[in-house]
This record gives sequence, C-alpha cells and structure tokens, in this order.
Amino acid sequence: MAGVSAADERAEILAAQRNDDSFATLWEELEWRGLIHVSTDAAALSELLEGEPFTYYCGFDPTASSLHLGHLVQLLLMRRLQLKGHKPLGLVGGSTGLIGDPRPTAERVLNSPETVAEWVRSLGEQVSRYLSFEGENGARLVNNLDWTAPLSAIDFLREIGKHFRVGTMIKKDIVAKRLNSEEGISYTEFSYQILQGLDFLELYRQHGCLLQSGGSDQWGNLTSGTELIRKVEGATAHAIGTPLITNADGTKFGKSEGNAIWLNPEMCSPYTFYQFWLNQADADVIDRLKVFTFLSRAEIEDYARQVAEEPFKRAAQKRLAFEVTRLVHGPAATQGAIDASEALFGRGDLGVLDETTLRGAIGELPSAEGSVGDPVAELLVSSGLVASKGEARRAIQQGGVYVNNEAVQDADRVLGPEDLLHERYAVLRRGKKALAGFTA
Repeated sequence: MAGVSAADERAEILAAQRNDDSFATLWEELEWRGLIHVSTDAAALSELLEGEPFTYYCGFDPTASSLHLGHLVQLLLMRRLQLKGHKPLGLVGGSTGLIGDPRPTAERVLNSPETVAEWVRSLGEQVSRYLSFEGENGARLVNNLDWTAPLSAIDFLREIGKHFRVGTMIKKDIVAKRLNSEEGISYTEFSYQILQGLDFLELYRQHGCLLQSGGSDQWGNLTSGTELIRKVEGATAHAIGTPLITNADGTKFGKSEGNAIWLNPEMCSPYTFYQFWLNQADADVIDRLKVFTFLSRAEIEDYARQVAEEPFKRAAQKRLAFEVTRLVHGPAATQGAIDASEALFGRGDLGVLDETTLRGAIGELPSAEGSVGDPVAELLVSSGLVASKGEARRAIQQGGVYVNNEAVQDADRVLGPEDLLHERYAVLRRGKKALAGFTA
C-alpha cells in the first residue's frame, strides 16, 4: 500500500462495503445478523428502512478517550443504514459526557470539562472513520453541548423536565438496580435519561431525525426520547436496541482481564486486536462474522460449513481477524499483525517487523526479566517458560529453545547485544508455541 494515504485506504474500505441483496429487506438482514434485540414497532421500522431517505442517530459519550467493540457494533449498524441511503448523525456527547450514564454498580467519577472536551475531539475522529461524509446522505457529527449549554436550569426543568414522570423513570432497569444498591443513585445520574431524551427531541427538530440506535442496556434512555417527541411534538419516532454481544458461555464479549478491547491502536495494538479475533471460539465465530463484517450470507454460511467440517484450519477465525482488523486499523497494520503472528511462531523473520508492531506483539507475551548478558537459561526461568534452570538447560540441549527463531545450541549461551531487535527486544521460544518477550 506504499504511496496510499490513510484517507484513501479508508475511502477504499468504505467503498467496498455492501448490504446483502439476497435479503428481501434491510430489516430482514439486520435480524439475520443478530443486530436487533428490541425495537419500537418492527413492521413500521421495516417499512421506514425501505422508504425515502430519513435521518437517524447514535450517541457516543466521551467517558474514555477511545471507543471500544461495543461502539463498533453501533457504528456498523449506522453504516448499514447509510448504505441503504439514509442519513446518519454521529452524536458525541459533550454534555452527557460531563454527567455519564448510570452504571449498574456505582457512581461514575466525573471528569473535568477540559478532559471531556479532548475526548469529544478524539471520539469524533474515530466515529468519522466508519461513516461516509460524501454525497446526499453524507454523515454529520453533532455535539449535544451545543443545545444544552445555553439552557438555564429553570428552562430545562420547565420545558423538558415537566414531561417526565418520576414513577416511570425509576422503573428503568439501570435506575432500579442502583436504587436497590447500597450506594443508590445521585440526582445527576438520575437526570441522564432526560438529557438523552432532549437530544432526540433536538435532533428531531433540527434534522427531522426519526430513529435512534443503541445497546439494549440503554433501552430506557432510548425510549425517553421517543416518548418526549410524542408528548412535545405529537410525532412518532423510533428506537433500535442491539443485543449485548456475549460469548457462547454467557460471558461478556470484548473483555480481557477486565479491560475493554479499544479501537485506538495506542490503547490496544493492532497485533493484540488481531489476536483477539483470531482466538474466537468455534461456537462464537460465525455470529462474529455476521455482526462485525460485511461478508455476504453465502460467504458466512460457507465458513459455518468449514467450522463444522474442518475446525482445525480455523479459516473462519482467520477471515474474521483479517476483516475486522483491516476495518479498524487499515491494511498495512493488518498485514503487520499477520506477519508478527507468523514470525513469533517461527514461520517468518522477526527482523523484518517494524518496531511498533514488534513492541505490540511482545507486550502480549510473558516477560523475561533480566539484562543483556544474562544466560538464556535464566531468562527462560524468569519468564515462566520453564520451572528451573536445570529444565532450561535440558530443553536447550534437546534443541527446543530459540532466540528470535534461531535455535540455541549452547546451554551456557547468554543473551548478547547482537540478539536485540531494534536494539531493545528479543523473543524467546520453547518448543512450538511457548513464547516470552525480553525488553532491554
């Protein structure tokens, strides 16, 4: 891809995306892909999607500096509607980000206005990568701080708050959970659903927006907007709640040791990102292909057959990892992640990997603690690849230890400066699959 700009790569990726014309309607495809968990009137929504272009939105709150996989579900749903000809609004919540939507367990820590403003900028850039801003249905970014900042508290209570009933608000799932917890819920977070309802009303007024999408755990917030539009404007608006993606064993998808899989490469390297998808279980991979790629029904059904008949080839996982990493990080970073994956396990040259890719790959491995000049046997022990120095020496003598994919011949061999890749890194391997990284 030499000579091709990141913007050109992004444009090429967007241009290749298609909805699947083997489905009678877009709604049918969305259901097949597992993207609809709950909605307002399904029949009306199916008809709306097949009709004249209309405006829809999804909101992204800057409660962190990066989007994660849960947000990617929403962005891909937005893109599918855009491919149908409809007009997306990506809302980045400059005001709601100052509040934070209620979590099931505890009150959020409020971030400073300066931090939130910087995160608004960062998230806006990320949202822009997944939608087209060209043509008659080009996307637009909006910030809800634009219409909430001018509102006085009195105006907010008189014009918006009067349309909400406390009895209804406390029945919302998240609010109910918090009310029944030891910590309870502050009025600040309790008011979040009113602010989100105001967003939908303002976008209806300014842009004729008729649909909001979000995760199904946000359903109470989504319907606060449809109800507010009905009460204030006497109009019908719609909402779609996507399912929370879980693994076949019921665990929450996208969590690794308690951390989200971020879309920002500085928070989750392309190598780590690629490995996450490559390691999806057979029981989950077909559902992931449906949600996170634009592969057709016929292609996905063929991968389902391959999973059933030849699971050891992991063809579906490889395609999934390629498609989603390319979508998020681009072709060059994806190829780097593939090259790193191959090289780490002895099927490629570690020396050709760029430093960023190598650093990301080594960051995912157990760490060999020590210094240049230490015996390789001691580094194997410190990394946990072997239990003792005696075991390390035996493994070396049996020809099963490698430094940067080169077999270690001498049990007394030390790690020298010449072993360092990019003058900092080395990869230790025992056998075919046991790896550790060394950083000077």
